[in-house]
Amino acid sequence: MLNPSNIHIEVLGAAQPIPYELLELADPSKTHIEAYLKNRTCYLAKIGKETIGVMVLLELDATNIELKNIAIMPSLQGKGYGKALLGHAINVSRVLGYHKLTVGTGNSSIGQLAFYQKSGFEIQHIIKNYFVDHYPEPIFEDGIQCKHMVVLERRLL
Repeated sequence: MLNPSNIHIEVLGAAQPIPYELLELADPSKTHIEAYLKNRTCYLAKIGKETIGVMVLLELDATNIELKNIAIMPSLQGKGYGKALLGHAINVSRVLGYHKLTVGTGNSSIGQLAFYQKSGFEIQHIIKNYFVDHYPEPIFEDGIQCKHMVVLERRLL
């Protein structure tokens, strides 16, 4: 039965394979993914033994943490699993003592911008031409070129 409360979230173990197919749903650059996976905590969202989602948290400093990646398999998107996974990121970050959770997304990621703002994130600033300067191929979503990174933050205390 599809129910977001049925997911189990666990830390990716050292011996487990990295779920690139899910990570690449949120970040098309395997090179970028591999770079931030080195100093991170990767979480898997599972229903039974099947991995249905992934998220990556990266400490920025003693009080700030960044959500580097969050993705749910396409067939289960829009059913509350992403919200449950984001809720886990917020709770884990708060329990670990961080004051702020940051996330960056593309200017063309209209659905993601709404998703984060509905979860209490606020736009802080825009990094102009981030995706143009850091990705070799242009990225398009719904006919809009992804050029700029919109940085959102949520206070945890």
